[in-house]
Amino acid sequence: MKQSAIITILSLLFLTQSCSNKTSDEKDNTLKETTSENSVAVKETNPKGPVHLTKADFMEKVWDFESNSDKWVYKGDKPCIIDFYADWCGPCKIAAPILEELALEYADDIYIYKIDTEKELELASAFGIQSIPAFLYCPLNGEPQMAAGIGRTPEDTKEMFIGVINDFLLK
Repeated sequence: MKQSAIITILSLLFLTQSCSNKTSDEKDNTLKETTSENSVAVKETNPKGPVHLTKADFMEKVWDFESNSDKWVYKGDKPCIIDFYADWCGPCKIAAPILEELALEYADDIYIYKIDTEKELELASAFGIQSIPAFLYCPLNGEPQMAAGIGRTPEDTKEMFIGVINDFLLK
């Protein structure tokens, strides 16, 4: 209950406008250019940065909501943050580099996933995404929590994420 209250308070404090980010194709091309053949296997088990999910990826790595629609069953082996974003969204552009940094910092402890709400309409609809950026925080055990928006500054936003990671996901 305390964790839920913390996330709700953080969500209310940091609600903001809309967002945008580098396209997943641009990021994928950068990764392909900088990774060697041997590092591809490492990337799959310990990704460097946020991982973009399709519906199929989501159902394999996070939750198969078609088979278990009435009960949350998290499939991951460590907690995760799922960033629901769109390329045209300004606040999403602010959150993106922060999440990239945190994905590297917490690579051994959590996953950070990204879902493009314009490409994955069914996932956005399944979670009732009406405002972006929206973040689904999935602890290893227990129910996930949804929050929307970012902080007033990039520093506030980073502190918000670190607080949720330490106080909710890793507790």
